[in-house]
Parts: sequence; structure tokens; C-alpha cells
Amino acid sequence: MTASTMLPLGSQAPDFSLPNIDGKTVSLSGLPKDQPILVMFICNHCPFVIHLQKDLANFTNEYQAKKLTVVGISSNDVNTHPEDGPDKMKAMAEKSGWNFPYLYDETQDVAKAYKAACTPDFFLFDKNRKLVYRGQFDDSRPSNGLPITGADLRAACDAALAGKDVPEQQKPSIGCNIKWKDAPEYFTGKPAV
Repeated sequence: MTASTMLPLGSQAPDFSLPNIDGKTVSLSGLPKDQPILVMFICNHCPFVIHLQKDLANFTNEYQAKKLTVVGISSNDVNTHPEDGPDKMKAMAEKSGWNFPYLYDETQDVAKAYKAACTPDFFLFDKNRKLVYRGQFDDSRPSNGLPITGADLRAACDAALAGKDVPEQQKPSIGCNIKWKDAPEYFTGKPAV
């Protein structure tokens, strides 16, 4: 298990321009400028993401309707994890009911810019593209039996959408490490299965 690096709050959202599963390119600069943005580093094979996949669909559908912009990014090395490649990403999105752009970060440069460490790893930026939340969806994990509520991320998104301060006490997300081609300096986690 690997935890989030907890990028400093107030950090500016790093730019990206990545291919979506529909073949189009999605860039940060092309996203709505008047909405908070949730950037999620996810992938297909990770048991922590699979644990949340249906709840993530419900959550993102609910919050996109409230004017939260959502993107998912897969940054895993497909040489070691071919199930996380673009073709399989499209199938996973369809199966899971994910209606957000699901982008492929082949170079892993975007994951490194965000200092992403695990899947899932959530980064919420306010309308000014400043980081207001990085951390867990909730306390539920595949093996702990706790219900999936999305409580932590839900509270942060509600505050950001209302233009209110998000509490700075935030718990890191826990999941599988991103499958690096060349692990960045900030990454100190031990490889997970």
C-alpha cells in the first residue's frame, strides 16, 4: 500500500494535455474556467480503484451535475501492466459508468507534475486552479469492511463548490503505487501488487 504525497495546499494545478479514451485531446487550459476541478489518478487493475468503481461513477455523475469538472488519469506503465492501457481504459469506463474524461499519461510526466503516488489519488482545485484538497475518498478500503461513503472528498467538493474554505486536516489516500517506468525522487513507497 502506498499513500499520497500530500502536495502542498495552494499549489497551482499543473497543466496537462493528454489523449482521452474517445481519441480527443483534453487539456487543463481547455476545461471550464469557472468551476472547481477534480483530478483523479486511477487505473483499471488496482483493487483500491475497483473497490470504488461504482461509487466513483455515482459520485462523479452527481458532482458533475453540480458543476464540478472531473478528469481521471491513468499513468501506469503498460509494458508491465497492459491491462491499464487505452483500449482497456475505454472498456473499464463503459463497464463502470464513468462519464468523465479518462486520460492516458504515457510519459508519466503529468503524474510527476502532480506528485501523484498511488491509485486512487485525488486532487481538488478551486476555481482559481489552487489546490484545496488532496487525499482520500473516505476511510473504506477493500479489506476493512467500512462502507463506501465518499465522505472526505464529498465534504471538500461541497466546500469548493460553495466557495468556502476546505478544512486543512486531510487524510492521505491509500492505494497501489503508480507503476513507474522511472520512479521520481519524491516517490518513496515500496512497490505494491
